[in-house]
Amino acid sequence: MNKISSYAPVRAVFLVALIVGIVLTGGCSVRKYAINSASDALAGSGNSFAQDNDPELIRDAAPFSLKAMESMLAENPKHIGLLTATARGFTQYTYVFVQQDGEELEGKDIKAATVRFDRARLLYARARDYGLRGLEVTHPGIGTQLRQNPRAAVAQTNRDEVPLLYWTAASWGSLISLSKDDPKTVAEVPITEALIDRALELNEAWDAGAIHTFLISYELVRQGKKDDPVARSQAQFDRAVELSGGQLAAPYVVMAESVAVSRQDRKQFESLLKQALAIDVNARPDWRLSNIVMQQRARWLLSRTDELIAQ
Repeated sequence: MNKISSYAPVRAVFLVALIVGIVLTGGCSVRKYAINSASDALAGSGNSFAQDNDPELIRDAAPFSLKAMESMLAENPKHIGLLTATARGFTQYTYVFVQQDGEELEGKDIKAATVRFDRARLLYARARDYGLRGLEVTHPGIGTQLRQNPRAAVAQTNRDEVPLLYWTAASWGSLISLSKDDPKTVAEVPITEALIDRALELNEAWDAGAIHTFLISYELVRQGKKDDPVARSQAQFDRAVELSGGQLAAPYVVMAESVAVSRQDRKQFESLLKQALAIDVNARPDWRLSNIVMQQRARWLLSRTDELIAQ
């Protein structure tokens, strides 16, 4: 969700419609050019909602854009930019509008919440598969290799592939977090870890510290380390805040929801969420929607303080 006018999806769809006409009447080279142009447009439109101030409007609009991306991928299945955008789009949509709905329903209507979580798992798996397809374009067989030797598999990736590594890890990790009763899925944690660690190694500053924000919660459950997991999470949080200039709410919310809750530290929990709420959502228009969404989550978490922290 980033840096392009919120009218970009409309422009992209009109462009796709125009290009379909060209494809039907043009020759092979014209068709290839037209399809690539449409794919480029849709890949860009995946960033387009970032400046919007109305999450409910985006909730209604996003599925249309996602299905347009999928339709174009049927014509252009190896377009890395479009595969990345589709993996990103499904991951973001699922977290904000499906998983969080389930979490908010969980204390009121467990049956309805279960429906949301089941749908979220399917959508996260779809996002993961688009990410894997993107990696397969340059590295045929990497999907199989990841399941055999994750660290060796990711070693072949490069800095340009950090977005694919991140969104594949994010979708896969989210799927695992919602599948704790499925040993086969949980056993794939080392794959997610290899993907996100490789992204960190290649470009730790990518997307204003998004990788570090991901790792705030992950460090608490990382296996094979002897040092203090809370200290590792704190280091990831500090770097995420530094890279975002303290203008993204996400690091504060993730730190509160993971570390403060695990430590049952009410003071830290409330302080972090209040810092998230103090961020001016208009100071960085390209981060407006992300901050609005995370501030909504901060308010919801604060309303559940007594449930989450016993002290």
